[in-house]
Amino acid sequence: MVLALVAGTAQAGCYADYKAKRDKPLRLHYGTIQLRGKDCSKAAAERQIPKRIASDGWTLLTVLGVFDESGLGKRKDSAGKFHLRY
Repeated sequence: MVLALVAGTAQAGCYADYKAKRDKPLRLHYGTIQLRGKDCSKAAAERQIPKRIASDGWTLLTVLGVFDESGLGKRKDSAGKFHLRY
């Protein structure tokens, strides 16, 4: 029983919120993203996000923080179409 609880905790999702920009014309967005892998840190987010948003011409400005599923709901409206887009 304890092993199942520990395994469930280890499987918990890791998310980050960030700000990004695109030039010509200047556009800004706030978004949320699910991080991949076991490293749930701001540094991991700073490594992953630029690669994933670059496909649409976005440049990472800043990672605001990392959080688990419990933080998704309160960020969804602010992120709008960039909620878990990448």
